[in-house]
Amino acid sequence: MAKKPKKLDEISKKFGAEREKALNDALKLIEKDFGKGSIMRLGERAEQKVQVMSSGSLALDIALGSGGYPKGRIIEIYGPESSGKTTVALHAVAQAQKEGGIAAFIDAEHALDPAYAAALGVNIDELLLSQPDSGEQGLEIAGKLIDSGAVDLVVVDSVAALVPRAEIDGDIGDSHVGLQARMMSQAMRKLGASINKTKTIAIFINQLREKVGVMFGNPETTPGGRALKFYASVRLDVRGSTQIKGTGDQKDTNVGKETKIKVVKNKVAPPFKEAFVEIMYGEGISKTGELLKIASDLDIIKKAGAWYSYKDEKIGQGSENAKKYLADNPEIFDEIDHQVRVQFGLIDGEEASVEGVETKKDDVVQADSVNEEVTLDLGDELEIEIEE
Repeated sequence: MAKKPKKLDEISKKFGAEREKALNDALKLIEKDFGKGSIMRLGERAEQKVQVMSSGSLALDIALGSGGYPKGRIIEIYGPESSGKTTVALHAVAQAQKEGGIAAFIDAEHALDPAYAAALGVNIDELLLSQPDSGEQGLEIAGKLIDSGAVDLVVVDSVAALVPRAEIDGDIGDSHVGLQARMMSQAMRKLGASINKTKTIAIFINQLREKVGVMFGNPETTPGGRALKFYASVRLDVRGSTQIKGTGDQKDTNVGKETKIKVVKNKVAPPFKEAFVEIMYGEGISKTGELLKIASDLDIIKKAGAWYSYKDEKIGQGSENAKKYLADNPEIFDEIDHQVRVQFGLIDGEEASVEGVETKKDDVVQADSVNEEVTLDLGDELEIEIEE
């Protein structure tokens, strides 16, 4: 291939330098007009990895791929009635408070049960609660909380219950085509940037409706228009399935239900993963149950017949006894939980173990007493022996 003529090279360099200068001038002008940080090269950002907050469920954290809900993003949780949508959201509220954050709950349905929320671990004395009179009021309150930058999590329950003011003022039977969709579209446009800037997690709970006249395909849809679908970084489909029977005296009583949570949209990790959790009535998601199942599948907890064992120590005969052992021993629970998260890559593993590293006694510098000075030759390799 023929070389470029020297003159063409010089022209390219000249114009390249001029373009670089023009770009730098434009960047300075933009920062002067709109403030520092209004534009930057992506590699200059201090935090490039998406920060997350645990969902409060190990199985859901794994399904989400990133270890929890991404901060500064919009989450939509939808599903049929009594499928566990609010329960999933309340676990997120409890987790936010556990991590020292502030959570707010916009109860548009006016149906929040404080006793149930407390049973799930929510500190109801610290939870900010609003029961708005209209959809605009609820979204405006959510917007002001997000703009403050002091709130870590905002839950709106639910989008379907956000009734536009015009519909409230009108009569039953009046036609209000597209009012709610326009309201939600405007709210998404206004809140999207603020949510990202303040690193607030916004969870919108939604209901299901059915399209009329659909012959083929899924007739299910969510109310509130399409804006929320587009702006949401994560969408979760929550569906209850098999009922869970009790044991002993409650063997004929339904004490909970197995629930499938499908990640139908995910902008921060691969989508379409599923989490299977046990939602126990009055208690919420069974954390010991999901940990026992996942740890058994990974062979962290060994199962032989009906017996479960951890580190060669039997922890219970049957799943119920094993769950009770984990609940009664939080240190063991946390230890197994940590191992599971490391295996799925949700958190970084511990520092590399020094086990198996061979050292020669002559190469190790030791001090006979605490106050004894040791002179080291920095030109040589240094190894330190730590005696346990």
